Amino acid sequence: MPDVDPRTEAARQRIGRTSRLFERLLTEVAADHELTAGDWAALSALQRSGPPYQASPTTLAQQLGITSGTMSVRLARLSQAGLIESVAAADGRSKPVRLTRHGQDRWRAATQQRTTREHQLFLDAFTGEDLDVLNSLLGRLLGRLEGEFGQATRHDVPKES
Repeated sequence: MPDVDPRTEAARQRIGRTSRLFERLLTEVAADHELTAGDWAALSALQRSGPPYQASPTTLAQQLGITSGTMSVRLARLSQAGLIESVAAADGRSKPVRLTRHGQDRWRAATQQRTTREHQLFLDAFTGEDLDVLNSLLGRLLGRLEGEFGQATRHDVPKES
């Protein structure tokens, strides 16, 4: 199309492709640790909640942008694997869950593997100065997009799995 700027389209396409490939990396690392990307996202949300690393299923579903049914299935799988456990609720209406020590260890190992792989990918492609420039440019773009569409989630939330 003659009115499409090829540089803009190329940048958008590259950002989209890069995002999809990082999602693939996340899925591979999750599988290495006997998790789905969605399971890992739930463990990450619990980890981010801070001690005692617990939250209600409703809160987790809202943070992850998934349905309560999907969250229930995910929590059942994580509970069966011994990665989370139910805790008594103060009001008796909700059934909060928390990370077990095993869940924290699994999350930590998967996250360490992911960050190591990502770090190596960036080191292979960029100098430190290049990475500073890239972060600055992406920050400007993100600021512009969030100014128009609202703030994006600050953490990766993989597609339903």
